[in-house]
Amino acid sequence: MQQYRITYQSITIQKFLKIILKIIFVIFNTFTTFPMQTLTLRLPRRFALLLRVAGFFLALVVLTPTKAHAQTWLVSTDAYIKLGVMDKFSQLGTYTATFVVTDQTSGREYWLTREVEKGKNGVDVLFPSEPSEPDYFKTAKGEAARATPGKYAWECRVSGKRVVGGRFELPAVANDVTVVDNRK
Repeated sequence: MQQYRITYQSITIQKFLKIILKIIFVIFNTFTTFPMQTLTLRLPRRFALLLRVAGFFLALVVLTPTKAHAQTWLVSTDAYIKLGVMDKFSQLGTYTATFVVTDQTSGREYWLTREVEKGKNGVDVLFPSEPSEPDYFKTAKGEAARATPGKYAWECRVSGKRVVGGRFELPAVANDVTVVDNRK
């Protein structure tokens, strides 16, 4: 009877599978009897153990994670516009600045109100602001503003009067991923 010695270090998956198939073939041919209508497989304990061990190693080889060849990157790009108002000579003291941004495509108005305390001349805000913040740009129904590409008009009101305003366009953003090759 042939004996097979398996060393894990010098074996590839194909070689391993060939060896396992040879072992099964030898065991099957050696310990199988072929009566006319039935097939009986009689395995001594030692060979049954050998098959279990071989199956275990086969499962280890097949289920072993392979080296990752692809790179995975998490990419995030958001467009924001910074809007601001400032009492240049600090004449007003404490005041309330209400920013109104109008989407020129849909006509929706997004509002954000900020209290500017005495000693602070102005305030800057980002449009669209994150809904997780305590104050964010939202419609009268509470719908948060999104960074939808398009044309917008904005104004800032202090004491109900328009003090500054302007127009801007939110750009469409896209992400590019470059795969870094570390092979030598």
